[in-house]
Amino acid sequence: MAVSQAAMRRRARIMRAVNVPMRAALSLPFATPLNANLMLIFYTGRKSGKAYRQPVSYVRDGDVLLTPGGGRWTLNLADGPTIRIRLRGHDEAARPELVTDPAELEGLLGVITEKNPRAAGFIPIPRGPDGHLDPDVLGAALRHGFCIVRWHLAQRGPSPAEG
Repeated sequence: MAVSQAAMRRRARIMRAVNVPMRAALSLPFATPLNANLMLIFYTGRKSGKAYRQPVSYVRDGDVLLTPGGGRWTLNLADGPTIRIRLRGHDEAARPELVTDPAELEGLLGVITEKNPRAAGFIPIPRGPDGHLDPDVLGAALRHGFCIVRWHLAQRGPSPAEG
């Protein structure tokens, strides 16, 4: 069953309100239970040039992080440039890769919901009787900007204490 536009707008209003305290909590300089599945990304608006801090969910998949991207914020992430993220209390550099291929999305959404079952409630693309994502709903979501952001973490050298 597809989610109605009214429900999506209501969810967006709730998320905007919740994001205010989340930004503060995710900015803390240490790991917390909250930042086990949430991180803070820092990016610049492509038109306004304004700096933004956006809380997003993530799961780790090997040496990359995966984030379902259903909001307008993904429009500001061009493939390639590295941006700053706040991950488990530490600033990291990560390069976003926007994944929009339907077959790859299906596999990555499976990884996300397996590692974080609560994420399924925020991804309004139902599965059909065959277990696959509804292709019509997935197609509509892609046309409206849905993607998966695959974050490639920058390699860090040893810290002075390790060196």
